[in-house]
Amino acid sequence: MTGFALVRRQTSAGELSISLRTVNHRALDLHFHVGGELGVFENQMRSVLKQHISRGHVEVRMSLQGDGEVKSGSYNRDLLSCYLSSFKQACADFELASEPDLNTLLTMPGIFQAGAGPAPLDDAFETQLTDGLTACLDDLNAYREREGRELCAALAPEIQAIVEAAKEIEQIRAEVLPRFHERLRQKLLELLGEAGISESRLVEEAALLADKSDVQEELIRLNVHTEELRRTFETGGEIGKRLDFLLQEMHRETNTILSKTSGMGEAGLTITNRALGIKANIEKIREQVLNLE
Repeated sequence: MTGFALVRRQTSAGELSISLRTVNHRALDLHFHVGGELGVFENQMRSVLKQHISRGHVEVRMSLQGDGEVKSGSYNRDLLSCYLSSFKQACADFELASEPDLNTLLTMPGIFQAGAGPAPLDDAFETQLTDGLTACLDDLNAYREREGRELCAALAPEIQAIVEAAKEIEQIRAEVLPRFHERLRQKLLELLGEAGISESRLVEEAALLADKSDVQEELIRLNVHTEELRRTFETGGEIGKRLDFLLQEMHRETNTILSKTSGMGEAGLTITNRALGIKANIEKIREQVLNLE
């Protein structure tokens, strides 16, 4: 699920800036972009992130602006004065007419003073970093929850379309099933009548063939899965993986319905059209479910 959050906090080591950006991904995929001095806390950061996020591509960016850092451009005045004096003394000793080049002098060793390195980051800073990262994660998940609610609301019409199509298929099935049984019986009678098979056996064989072409069981399971899908959306929480499974099962039941209705004439074509519509609804939901955790 997409999301972004940014937190800035003052710590004992300076201003800490933390940003989190997420996009959809089937697993938890963490990528860190942090300053070198913060790299030692990566394992701790991973642990905190896993407690708050279970899936998604997550970019973690973090920087620390230390207090009282030495500004660039300072130089050693006394050492530069020594270099100048030595230059003038050499000109006098060898009777040379020359002027010192400041650009060259500034490149001499020791002219620019290196600032003191940053103080080591201690346990107190680690606690402050963890608190800042947790606050950033809270903001991120609040953002993602708002988006998730909007996404679930947008998928409600797709679920309702599946429910209505399944009801229509059930109605068509109830109307054509007796005629389908009779047509099968007549066909078997034409094919096997001369073999001396009894009427009861013909009826039994016709019933067996009709049962293999009946889609009642698939419709029952499809309705159960659809209702569970709706309930999962309403319940909330970490629903991404459950939705993946439910949509996979719904897709399987719909494919079975399509395979069973090829011999039911015009009614079968109508059921096929409705089932293809259900598959389209399932695919639309599946595309969006990739964005849900």
